[in-house]
Amino acid sequence: MQLKISNIYEQIIQAKKKGQKLLAILLDPDKIVLENLEGLLQKINQSPATHIFVGGSIVQTTILEELMAKLKQRTNLPVVIFPGDPSQISPQADAILFLSLLSGRNPDYLIEFHVQAAPILAQTNLEVISTGYILIESGNETAVARVSKTKPLNRENSDLVLATAQAGEMLGNKLIYLEAGSGAKNAVPVEMIELISQNIKIPIIVGGGIVDLQGIEKAYNAGADLVVIGTAFENNNLFFQSLKTNQKITCAND
Repeated sequence: MQLKISNIYEQIIQAKKKGQKLLAILLDPDKIVLENLEGLLQKINQSPATHIFVGGSIVQTTILEELMAKLKQRTNLPVVIFPGDPSQISPQADAILFLSLLSGRNPDYLIEFHVQAAPILAQTNLEVISTGYILIESGNETAVARVSKTKPLNRENSDLVLATAQAGEMLGNKLIYLEAGSGAKNAVPVEMIELISQNIKIPIIVGGGIVDLQGIEKAYNAGADLVVIGTAFENNNLFFQSLKTNQKITCAND
């Protein structure tokens, strides 16, 4: 039976208050083969994931709506759009991270795409979650930097990253997303996560460059409220199997 998903942001807030750590699996539609989706969803449903994020820097496939429909049919996890641009909006999802690329100065990713998306979103029932998106230098050029034509913030300059996160919070963002980028050589430094978590009140999402269970734990221990795994799960969809008994990861719907 399909569960009703409502107020995903409030669930994240409540999880943060309780010290529950959340885990999202990021699915890039361009990398999904629909014929293999059933097996993939079985692995996701058997994992400790609490959310499914769907999106990519550029999505060229035409299967987005079919993918969304199958996700909603086959899993009770909240499906959240993690968009690269307005073309990735689907009314079949539960929510959308309304991303502002705070680390860059490309107006398309600061406001223009939002203006284009707003009339579309107004015609849906999607929960819109304003999210400050901060790209951190990771040792190699990632798709986010290449597509957005923005320069990541220096991973050694935690004070600048903190000021950017604080500005996002003051602007009214509900989440701060610290992103190293898909396929990043290095994850977001734990010292940076810790500094920001100690100086802002809104939940922190961390993704990119996390390739093992130790990386997930380090991000959690530093103050991440939700960790996103994409490439690591793409390469090995049994990646989370050993996390089943880890009590730190608790579904936000519980």
